[in-house]
Amino acid sequence: MSISRRLLLLPLVVLALAPAAQAQTPTTPTTPVKPPAPKPVAGKASMSVHGGLATKKARYYAPAQEVVVRGVVKRAVPGEVLTLYAIRGRKASKQVRRKVHRGGRYEFRFKVGNAGAVRLVVKHRRSDAQAKFRTRNETIQVVNWQAGGGSSGVKVLLLQRGLLKLGFATPVTGSFDGLTANAVNVFRKTNGLGRDGYATTSVYAKVLRGEGAFKLHYPNSGTHGKHVEFDWSRQVLVLADHGKPYRAYHVSSGKPSTPTVFGSFRFYSKTPGTNSHGMVYSSYFIGGYAIHGYASVPNYPASHGCLRVPIPNAVSIYNWIDLGDPIYTYE
Repeated sequence: MSISRRLLLLPLVVLALAPAAQAQTPTTPTTPVKPPAPKPVAGKASMSVHGGLATKKARYYAPAQEVVVRGVVKRAVPGEVLTLYAIRGRKASKQVRRKVHRGGRYEFRFKVGNAGAVRLVVKHRRSDAQAKFRTRNETIQVVNWQAGGGSSGVKVLLLQRGLLKLGFATPVTGSFDGLTANAVNVFRKTNGLGRDGYATTSVYAKVLRGEGAFKLHYPNSGTHGKHVEFDWSRQVLVLADHGKPYRAYHVSSGKPSTPTVFGSFRFYSKTPGTNSHGMVYSSYFIGGYAIHGYASVPNYPASHGCLRVPIPNAVSIYNWIDLGDPIYTYE
């Protein structure tokens, strides 16, 4: 074959071989590139403790009382789990787990144990969704207190605050005086705990729980929401305001030979000062029957039919009662 003919056939040979050559070239598979995993969301949480009675320094509870811990997680991830640790000394005596709700809110409820200091803290362990964080520590005190005449300090101050909040007339001084003993006595009479002015552990337990207020027999009665009730069986006088006990007082009613009348009446006359019978700041509700202060107010019916109250309470009761206010006296 001539040289010129060979040159003409060369492109055809190259073209014929090109697809085969391409078919033999191996291909590299494409591997999808994963995006970097998102970093866990940073967070922080507030914490507030509720229940019991508090001073500026601490909050106090009775043994076995329920404690409520609430707070809000900022930059919250709903469904993340928080753990509340109740720590005595260096050991966690209780662990409670709860999920974060919508809006970042959370709540724990648990019962404390015996007396002693308990440190509370809420923690979140790191997860794929959120970084770890913890709240500040909050220390509560579980107490098994008692108090009587001559006692003073925080335990008396909190007892007085608790009684007043429940509607029992008492000074708030931090000193256990005669009027405080009267308030404790009324509380005990109201709750069937005997007739005594000594604050036992059972008294403290109810007061710290916010329990034991007088239950009105006529909660929906009264002019402008005001009325007075006298419970003969418990020897307790109550000033009621808008369906709630405003103040409850120690009282002594008529002795068996001159009993106090029972029924529904209205105050029709008021006499300030002290009269010739030793009645102090009297509020009359029928005939000669009145609520008044008197030197002797024993734990049993002893009057001539009136409702005796301690003289230091007489003025405040007198000032609270308006002419026309109803009073209900019952067994």
